[in-house]
This record gives sequence, structure tokens and C-alpha cells, in this order.
Amino acid sequence: MKKTGIWLDSKTAYIISVNEKGHTDTEIVLSKVEDFRPHGGSGTRFKGGPQDVVQDSKYLERRNQQFKSYFTNITKYLKDSEEILIFGPALTGKHFVSELENNHRNLFEKVKDVNKADNMSKNQLRAYVLDYFGLKHANRN
Repeated sequence: MKKTGIWLDSKTAYIISVNEKGHTDTEIVLSKVEDFRPHGGSGTRFKGGPQDVVQDSKYLERRNQQFKSYFTNITKYLKDSEEILIFGPALTGKHFVSELENNHRNLFEKVKDVNKADNMSKNQLRAYVLDYFGLKHANRN
């Protein structure tokens, strides 16, 4: 019986797997999502001067593909989990759940909760997952 907690933001995912005895295993998945900062606008200081065209759609599409790749990398660690907890700051967790719902239905059905949580140390992450699943702290590896 393996239960898994995933803390994720747009840069890093910590995947904490717990067995029924409370033994934990932690994996770290780094994303390759680039910051979205297009440059462009007026090429002159005069009103009505030439304008640079910024293709927001290209940047957004590339970012979406990078998130899709990041989420796919995370799902590789969830194959034998019976229950999944997703938590973290911002909206990345909700986007991950949407990806599971649309493309990994078998994993989506195992998601028990999606919670907001701030940054935590590795020990705090482990304790949060153990407490959520009602397991005792067996080791501190």
C-alpha cells in the first residue's frame, strides 16, 4: 500500500512516497519551464513610431508544452500509488490535476485532495504527508 504526496510549484516537485509502516522515499523532479518575459513594444520614443510585434501565443504555447512535459515526468513516479495528495503554492497543483484528468485518468481517480501550502523544508514535507495519511513517523531518511 503506497501513498504519495506531491508538493509542486512551477520549478520543482517533491514526491514523497509512504508505505503502510511510515517509511518514506523522496524524489525531486525539476521543471524546465522558462520564465515568460517577452520583449517588444515601441522601437522609438516618438508617439506613433514603429512597433515591434510580440507573439504572446508562441510564448504561451511553448510554456504549455514545457508544463505538459514536467507533469508527464511527475506521473512516472505515481504508477503504483494507491492514494495521491497534491499540495503547494499558486495554481500549479490545480493545473497538474487538470492534466491528470485529461490525460492520465487512472491517476486522477487516485487523487484524494489538492491543498494550498507554502514552501516547506524536506522534513516538513515528509511530516505533512505522513500526518495527512494518518501514518506514524517511522524514519527520518
